[in-house]
Order: sequence, then structure tokens, then C-alpha cells
Amino acid sequence: MDPFFFDKLTPFLAQKSVAITEACLRILLILTVASVAIRALNFGLKKLEQVLLTWREREDKERIANEKRVKTLIGMLRTICLTILWVIAVIMSLDQIGLDITPILAGAGIAGLAVGFGAQNLVRDVINGFFMILENQVRVGDVAVVNGTGGLVEAISFRTITLRDQSGTVHIFPNGSVTTLANMTKDWSAYVMDIGVAYKEDTDHVVAVMRQVAAELQQDPQIGSKMLEPIEIMGVDAFGESEIIIKARIKTLPIEQWVVGREYRRRLKKAFDREHIEIPFPHRTLLMGESSPAFRFNGSLIQNKISAQPNQ
Repeated sequence: MDPFFFDKLTPFLAQKSVAITEACLRILLILTVASVAIRALNFGLKKLEQVLLTWREREDKERIANEKRVKTLIGMLRTICLTILWVIAVIMSLDQIGLDITPILAGAGIAGLAVGFGAQNLVRDVINGFFMILENQVRVGDVAVVNGTGGLVEAISFRTITLRDQSGTVHIFPNGSVTTLANMTKDWSAYVMDIGVAYKEDTDHVVAVMRQVAAELQQDPQIGSKMLEPIEIMGVDAFGESEIIIKARIKTLPIEQWVVGREYRRRLKKAFDREHIEIPFPHRTLLMGESSPAFRFNGSLIQNKISAQPNQ
């Protein structure tokens, strides 16, 4: 073997060894910085979670729902941030070992653009779902009307919201397609009533009876705890064809308005009966018989008469 070859090879190997060692040290430094950044990220997200959970005093049900919402948001933020950190660390490590990362970045950009065009509806659903959960617009267990369809909210994800109506039908709406959202049970609910009474009744007396029934209902050990305030009588709201409309509202705990309202109507009917307050309803009168004029058919005189026929 030519000694001149060994004289050339030794410095080359020494130079490569130094370059490899420096690259390994740089990669180790990159991974160390990434590890420190991940620890800092976890610490910051944990502090953020504590701040969001102790934002204000809440009741037990509301606190549990708030904890779920905060944990979901923190989990999503952690996943996004960790993905970004690891992608940066891997790209910088590949650059240190001598790989040209320009084609990788260009390919990632093109792939991201293609995925963005192909999955734009999915991205829109996720973004809308993120803000829906962040702003606490609706929660599991609420009664909501989404795009004109009402029902109980059974599930909320970053992609869809699931409702079940009274007939048991499940409706699934992508978050990106939600154009109107009405939450009927956020913080508190209300049962609105249009009570019709006859024109001959004294409206002041009717209002007094309505208040009395509501006060008795509020003292009920089971129903009264679901009422947040005394009944609100808004007064005479309209003049109908055969009745005067008195509008009222009962403010209740979330999703309890129907239980309270139905019991109130039951008691109000009994109270109206005791006070002889008339609840009008349509009447229809039919006149027929001997007094109707006769008419001719094929030259014969036929009397307009209805005779009872025995059941066959």
C-alpha cells in the first residue's frame, strides 16, 4: 500500500471525525433546547389551565363542564405546540448532518397547500369548533337550536355538534355549517306563557291569582328550588278573537323551565276553576231538521230531514 495514500487518508478521517462530532454535538444541543422548550410549554399550559379553572366561582355542574372544556382546549394547544417544536427540531437536525432541507421544506409547503385545498371544509370545522368551545357558546346537556333544528346537545367535538330531538332522532352538524345557534339553557332558562281569559274577567283579579299560584309553587320543596325569581307578569299583551292574552314569564334553572311551567299551568287551571275565571274556547253551532226548506229532486218534493239509522 502506498504510504502517500495513508498520509492523505489520516487527515481526511480526522477532519470528518471532527465534523461528525460537531454535528452530533449540535444535534444534541438542538434536542436539549427542544426538551427544555417542551418542559416550559407544559409548565405554561398547566399554569394557564389553573388560571382558566379558577377564573370565577362556579356551581358543581358548571365547574365540571368548565373543567372538561378547559382540558379539551389545553390538550389541543399542547398537541399543536408539540408538533411544531418537534418538526423544527427534526428539520434543524437534518440540516446539521449535511442534508439539504430546501427540497424538504418546498415539498412540505406543496403538500400543505394541497392538503389545505382538499381539506378546507375540515379545517373550517376544526377552527369553528375550537372557538365554539373556547367561547363556551354551547355545552353538552344544553338544549339548543342549530340551523332551525332543536334538541338536546349530546356531544361536541372540534368537528361536529350532535343534537337529539324529542322524537329521538340524532342530528349531526359539521361546525363549519352552523350558521345559527340558539342556546335555550345557558346560565338560566325561562318559561314564557300566553294566558287567555274571557273579556268579561277582571284582568287585575286574574293577575293576582296568577301571582298567588306562582308564590305557592315557589314554596314547593321540589319545584320551588328550580325557580330563580318570582313570576314576572308583563300585563295584557293582546286582544284575541274571544280572549284577552296576558303574558308572563318564569325564570328557572337551566333546562328546568318545562318542568316548572307545566306544573304551574296545572295549578293555574285549578285556581281559575275555584275563582270561576273563564278560559274561553271556540264554539260551533249546527242547525238542521224540520225547519229547513224543502227542495225538489226529479220532480219529487223531498224534505231535508236527517233520520237516525241503527248501526249495522
